[in-house]
Amino acid sequence: MPGFREVQYYLAGLWLLIRMDPAGFRFLDMSDRGVNRSFWAFVWCLPPMGISWLWWRESFLRTMPPQTDVSPVFYFRLGLVEAANWFVPLVLAGLLLLIMKKGERFGHVIVSVNWLGVPLSYINGLLLALVFFLPGTIGIVSLLLLAFMLAQVFAIARILRMIFNGNGPLIGAMTLVLFVPALMLSEFMQRFLGIYPV
Repeated sequence: MPGFREVQYYLAGLWLLIRMDPAGFRFLDMSDRGVNRSFWAFVWCLPPMGISWLWWRESFLRTMPPQTDVSPVFYFRLGLVEAANWFVPLVLAGLLLLIMKKGERFGHVIVSVNWLGVPLSYINGLLLALVFFLPGTIGIVSLLLLAFMLAQVFAIARILRMIFNGNGPLIGAMTLVLFVPALMLSEFMQRFLGIYPV
């Protein structure tokens, strides 16, 4: 598993790419080994995921009758949703790149998206922790979450612009593929698995 310093190194590269500096690619391991190691980012994201799961549990229980509690299966189902949200957009991105005959860039997308998920996950966890511990902040946190979502789209689009050398249509399509299916899949799976607050 990559250590803290190695993850810092990757994040420095992503920051340079967001700033449109091609030197950022030198900080990222785009080899097959680097692609495989980038999936350790999922493990790095587990702590903030735990915060979001606790927040989701509270939201779910508020809609249930008093004395209702959740079993470990509830968290297992949340884990399934998280895993699907992580991997399905990457699979769809790979299919799009095959169709567009840009498959050689798939590794760049995987490495960038996986490692970018680490800081994004911690920021999201921090915002949800504010709501969890300070319920009165829900209004301002909702605005911050909206701004955060727009910032994610901006960051991904900038990185994709560097990966695909400014190919506008492909960048737009890839950005949609990486965000829209996850939003739709998340709600569908939560409802299907019975963990959506009603």
